[in-house]
Order: sequence, then structure tokens, then C-alpha cells
Amino acid sequence: MTSSPAGRGRPRDERSHAAITQAAAELIVESGYAAMSIGAVAARAGVGKDTIYRRWSGKPELVYEAVFTAADTTDLPDTGTLEGDLTTVVQSLIEEFSQPEAAAAIPGLLADFAADPELRATIRSRFLQPAKERLIEVFDRAGQRGETGAEVPVDLVLDTLAGAVFFHLGIIGEQPGPDLARRLAAMIAKGIEVR
Repeated sequence: MTSSPAGRGRPRDERSHAAITQAAAELIVESGYAAMSIGAVAARAGVGKDTIYRRWSGKPELVYEAVFTAADTTDLPDTGTLEGDLTTVVQSLIEEFSQPEAAAAIPGLLADFAADPELRATIRSRFLQPAKERLIEVFDRAGQRGETGAEVPVDLVLDTLAGAVFFHLGIIGEQPGPDLARRLAAMIAKGIEVR
């Protein structure tokens, strides 16, 4: 989950960026995470490997952005209730984690994250933190409507929602029922509502 902050190096060409992330997502599905290479992505995207390395530190960072940032670029929901907004957010995560490229990427990414603390820090700062900061608006609106108090642990709430989706789809491989997003959102909204 995240919006894509400015990468490394010179300003990026949006067409090249889109071609690279699309090529990475396609190749993950076609060849799997382990077999996918930066060279193959560069060839499919019609760019040089240097172009990729100017924007991403390597395969894990590129794959993460290509596969797990779509939900972070959609418009923030404003349904009029915290539960409605969270349902929309969770549904976006479910859709993102349900894609074939997500299923293909998760095992390799988890292994790379476990082996590389610097990579974990990069993913947290470059992708996850901006995504969380973007969603604070949902909680600010809920507070203004009187649905929540001022001390809502937004980071923990978002981790709980994303973790539940990740566990359902990425770990146990359970296909979500049609009401999973609503049920998770209702549990969270009820748990943090003003009493």
C-alpha cells in the first residue's frame, strides 16, 4: 500500500515508469519472482537497465511498487461514515492482494524483506509511511463527525486492516467472501468509536 514518492536520481519519465512497472507485473505472473530479472523487465519495457536502477534499488523495490501500490493511488473514499470509508479502503486492498501478480510476488518479497533490514526500512519509508499519511484524512473526517476521539492509533488501525487482508489472501490463501471488507471495517469502526 502506498503512493509512489519521488524515486532516486533524475526526474522520471512517466511513460517509462509505467512501462517498467507494467513489465515487472507481467513478468512476475509469467515467470515467477525468483526467475524475473531486471534485464527481462528492461527488455520488455524498452528501456536500459540503468533506467531501472536510477529509480529502484533492485528487484524487490521494483516489484513492490509494481504490484502493491495501486490501492494507494486511487481517490480517498468519502462515504460519510468511517465504516463506509474503511470498507472502501479494505476492498481496494482485497482487490490488490487478489491479483495474480500479488500471489506470485508475496513469497519472494517476504524472503527478501526478512533477509534485508535496509530493504524493509526503504519499503517502510518510501511506500508504507506515505500511504498511511494519505489515509489519515479518513480518520480526520471521522473525528470531525464525532465518530472517533482524538487518540485513534491510526498506524495500528491501518496495520490491522492490511494485516487481516494479507493473512487471508497471502498466507492462508483464502478467497475473500463478498462481505469481508465490510466485516473488517465494521469491527475496526466499532472498536475505535467514541463511547
